[in-house]
Amino acid sequence: MAESKSDSDFLKEFYIPAYIFDDETEISDVPDAPKFPVLVFINSKSGGQLGGDLLNTYKSVLNDHQIFDVGEEAPDKVLRRVYIRLEKLKQEKDEFSTKIHERLRIIVAGGDGTAGWLLGVVCDLKLPHPPPIATVPLGTGNNLPFSFGWGKKNPGTDRNSVLSFLEQVMKAKEMKIDNWHILMRMRAPEEGSCDPIAPLELPHSLHAFHRVSSTDELNVEGCHTFRGGFWNYFSMGMDAQVSYAFHSERKLHPEKFKNQLVNQSTYAKLGCTQGWFAASIFHPASKNVAHLAKVKIMKKHGQWQDLHIPQSIRSIICLNLPSFSGGLNPWGTPSGRKKSERDLTAPYVDDGLLEIVGFRDAWHGLVLLSSKGHGTRLAQAHRIRFEFHKGAAEYTYMRIDGEPWKQPLPKDDDTVVVEISHLGQVNMLATQDCRSKSVNDVTSSLTHHDGEEDDDSSDEEDSRYEGDEFRKFGAADTFRIPDEVDISHLS
Repeated sequence: MAESKSDSDFLKEFYIPAYIFDDETEISDVPDAPKFPVLVFINSKSGGQLGGDLLNTYKSVLNDHQIFDVGEEAPDKVLRRVYIRLEKLKQEKDEFSTKIHERLRIIVAGGDGTAGWLLGVVCDLKLPHPPPIATVPLGTGNNLPFSFGWGKKNPGTDRNSVLSFLEQVMKAKEMKIDNWHILMRMRAPEEGSCDPIAPLELPHSLHAFHRVSSTDELNVEGCHTFRGGFWNYFSMGMDAQVSYAFHSERKLHPEKFKNQLVNQSTYAKLGCTQGWFAASIFHPASKNVAHLAKVKIMKKHGQWQDLHIPQSIRSIICLNLPSFSGGLNPWGTPSGRKKSERDLTAPYVDDGLLEIVGFRDAWHGLVLLSSKGHGTRLAQAHRIRFEFHKGAAEYTYMRIDGEPWKQPLPKDDDTVVVEISHLGQVNMLATQDCRSKSVNDVTSSLTHHDGEEDDDSSDEEDSRYEGDEFRKFGAADTFRIPDEVDISHLS
């Protein structure tokens, strides 16, 4: 199909010429620098065949040098190459490349795991002005795209759909989002392994949680230490168990998981077969959160304090964004009475606090389908610590941003801990339909009027249950700026 002049002029605002990526390419006459230059990262295996189709469409409308398949080349290697090249051109007084760096934006298309991987890489680069990121919903849950207004349904992959998305990128506003560091440490077992067990094979995005090397500053002799990070949530318990079953089934029978609707239906069926709807029968009390671990929290400026976990809670979620399990909001908006009585706030994505929510079973989770529904609000915290009881269980299930794993627990170890702490912030791109709220957005705080808050009756259940500088995500461990390049100049 012929390209209209208006489309051509529009696409020039995103187009990055080949010489920016390749020093063997001659620098020919280039037009004015684009106002919204983009790097596009696509998981071609996401969304059935949608990822591959979308990859081809982007390559047809932009320079294929600025389009990357994360299955072919990891984002950290791509960005390492791009930023070193930009610095080299800047040192050569190339004004065009300087403007590219100043205006650069990133598009990532895939599931929440792929998006989290890209965010982790950008975080680890520690650039003075990291590029803001837009997310295309190609997964099953799509909590990250949904939270920032990009939708939760898999998009079209044709030319017009891509142009429409680029137009949204052009109009999008930048927004900060907290990111969180997670550390797990235990004594090295005398026999067996305590490494995370991924569903059949390690997903490329589960880099987010891995054992540190012997030379890592977090390593402790005689212990196994794991580190990672997340933006949306960390969960432990039965919800992660169901997710683990789903990912295992998808790895065994990928032909059955060709579109989002089928995936969601299969997810619901697995919730039934895993006993999530009859947890009191199929889920032993010994695996409930309170039996597994003692939970401690710390506010922004304070000391560690014990957090009471009701005996019936089988799943605990530490939530950063107002979207979980495909767009549901487990925290909701506390009523004025609850805010004052329990020192609770609305969930902001840049306030340095995680919302901690508990669920008994899937029936309890169905309350989220109501307009004012929410889970059992346990606390808001700046740091969270799980201290596992000795011999409480052989294993538990954990999940970070949609990526689950089975976590073995040493039988004779009373030192197993998981600690979550605030790491920093990265920049997201948000549309006008953004659901996430910022503490710095005056209008967002004004929109939390009484009509959007929970009524007091919906909080009655809660009243019964009341009670470092070395950190990084490890997403870009291969990213090493050569000594001769001053990273502080990349601004």
